[in-house]
Amino acid sequence: MALLLAEIPCNTYILKFTIQSKDPQSKARTGSISTDHGEIQTPIFMPVGTLGSVKAINQDQLKTEINAPIILGNTYHLYLKPGMQIMQEAGGLHKFMNWDRALLTDSGGYQVYSLAENRKITDEGVTFRSHIDGSKHFFSPEKAIDIQRQIGADIIMAFDECTPYPCDKKYATDSLKLTHNWLLRCQTQMKKTKSLYDHQQALFPIVQGSTYSDLRVESAKFIADQDAFGNAIGGLSVGEPAEEMYAMTEVVCSHLPIDKPRYLMGVGTPSNLLECIALGVDMFDCVMPTRNARNGGIFTKNGTMNMRNAKWANDYSPLDEEISPNYSKAYVRHLIHSGELLGMQITSLHNLKFYLKLMEEARAHITAGDFLDWKNKMVQQLNVRL
Repeated sequence: MALLLAEIPCNTYILKFTIQSKDPQSKARTGSISTDHGEIQTPIFMPVGTLGSVKAINQDQLKTEINAPIILGNTYHLYLKPGMQIMQEAGGLHKFMNWDRALLTDSGGYQVYSLAENRKITDEGVTFRSHIDGSKHFFSPEKAIDIQRQIGADIIMAFDECTPYPCDKKYATDSLKLTHNWLLRCQTQMKKTKSLYDHQQALFPIVQGSTYSDLRVESAKFIADQDAFGNAIGGLSVGEPAEEMYAMTEVVCSHLPIDKPRYLMGVGTPSNLLECIALGVDMFDCVMPTRNARNGGIFTKNGTMNMRNAKWANDYSPLDEEISPNYSKAYVRHLIHSGELLGMQITSLHNLKFYLKLMEEARAHITAGDFLDWKNKMVQQLNVRL
């Protein structure tokens, strides 16, 4: 199946964003994103399904137990495995993984960033070597769009360069110009092509600029001028202190359109999410809940637990009275300590249920108008080590 050329260049989408309520004491707001694969209530946390699979969680659990309205796929990883021929033959990622709710894909920019020793960046794009077999590949803005057309996510990302932290200003400035030029090429390719499947796709530009306020403002204004359906904030949660992440997020949100969804990429801990919701962010993703879970890290509203610790060996109380009442701490500790797959499944399911429940509670408090007080109390509890 070849890429289809668009009959009419079009910047209008079926996807819609509606703001439903605003917190009177912060920038937090609730909203709804309408896609061809369902409604997404915001603020929302999106589980990461790198290879078309949220690790240790099946699709039925994602829908019935976690109630995730949207998950992520990863362009770089899916491009390498299973490859785009299989992806198109299957009818796109929705059909390939039997997922009838919304999907978002990143552009591969972050993964290319993580391959610093095995890639070369030019104005044209990025040449890199696969982490799997060392084979040589090339991503351009146009190719990143074409691949995401083939994957078929509802929301797709512009190809960008994610700068490291720390990063000197000259590099950050040059990188920003490259990212903006690549965005224009991504937009052109979007207009030249159309969805391969039976649903619309929306492109999100990505704000960059490292931790330099003036560069972040420049980038946010440039991105705002593109009038995209929504906008992403990238290049944070890459090693900088949380205070700098919050500062840059606040700067960017103050210059991005109020009536468009804002997606903070790769963030973060439960307290990170609440702090950034207060700054005006609507969408989040992070591997933390599932990655920590596989190593015994549990998030609760009273703080975090390390299930590898011996202190839980004889604790027969529920893992969590509200989220995971059916298994004791002692049992889960035994499973994790023994390397049992069931332990990883229980903890992964717990953490994702907790993250989505936290977003549900945040939405309720924003609607009620007492989000800021609730947030301040919750952040103190969430940062306790149990």
